Amino acid sequence: MPVDQDRIAARFKLDWPAFTLDVDLDLPARGVTALFGHSGSGKTTLLRCIAGLERAAQGRLSFKGTTWQDDNTWLPTHRRPIGYVFQEASLFPHLSVLGNLRYGLQRSATAGRVGLEQAIELVGIGHLLERKPDSLSGGERQRVGIARALAVGPEILLMDEPLAALDLKRKQEILPYLERLHDELDIPVIYVSHAPDEVARLADHLVAMEGGRVIAHGPLGETLARIDLPIRLGEDVGVVLDATIGAIDTEWHLARLDFAGGSLWTREHGLPVGRKVRVRVLARDVSLAIDDPGRSSIQNVHHAIVDAVAPDEHPAQLLVRLAVGQTTLLSRVTRRSADQLGLKPGLPVYMQVKSVALME
Repeated sequence: MPVDQDRIAARFKLDWPAFTLDVDLDLPARGVTALFGHSGSGKTTLLRCIAGLERAAQGRLSFKGTTWQDDNTWLPTHRRPIGYVFQEASLFPHLSVLGNLRYGLQRSATAGRVGLEQAIELVGIGHLLERKPDSLSGGERQRVGIARALAVGPEILLMDEPLAALDLKRKQEILPYLERLHDELDIPVIYVSHAPDEVARLADHLVAMEGGRVIAHGPLGETLARIDLPIRLGEDVGVVLDATIGAIDTEWHLARLDFAGGSLWTREHGLPVGRKVRVRVLARDVSLAIDDPGRSSIQNVHHAIVDAVAPDEHPAQLLVRLAVGQTTLLSRVTRRSADQLGLKPGLPVYMQVKSVALME
């Protein structure tokens, strides 16, 4: 296993009567890494192994060059510089919010990289400090749980489906705070989720799991653009682009989203020019043409180069990977269309994007 100051190297083999975890990962020790997959795929078990809450008989783990576990070493959970956020905040009901935060600090042996005041400010709970947990909403309790995990000064934050117990409204309230942690904290996060919208909005690196094994992993954009093993992030395969709002068309209430290689128009969301955003483009919303489509209701038309073509789930369809400048997108076409257009790697085409989803 390589030892790298900027990496997390994890190798675990764990055998239970009805389940086996068998993973070998080399992950970046920066940004947000999402462990994604259906229930029972092994996401939480892997996270618990990293935390030391599960002890795999065959396990090796190093974090930024420091060995936490191997054949001769076992660092117990309380000595690992981690912050752990569970699905439920599990706050002490008899203590105030501030009391809960201070209790966590008293029991922590780690030096504080993120101080208590900074943790409180990052998740916006300053006005809640004197309240008791039973007076908080689910989203507020979870924000307190995140602040508690941050206040101990972790070198890595482990989050086990922190939004799973919240309804859609509460999830939408807390997601901006998670984005803020991503933008403002220089500590890696490993984030377990089976929710495609959370992964698309937060992750930099994706680990897709199935049956206790890793089926694909890598940078989010590259992994979602794979057509040899398409990752269905929600209802369909597609890519997630990092973009910037480049202009607002006030007459038609549209926003131009600029990405590396081009731009896309979508409905205006009230965000200012210059704001960084994430955009999701599904393969089913991208059509191809050999000739200039001319006047059309589809406003997003780009020159693209066919990069690769591969079979899709249905025998009548193909997935086409497209290069648009430095950016990769996917298109789903029928085999008959591909034959009529003569689609093959290197062919220049017109790419028409029918729909764009702004992740917010």
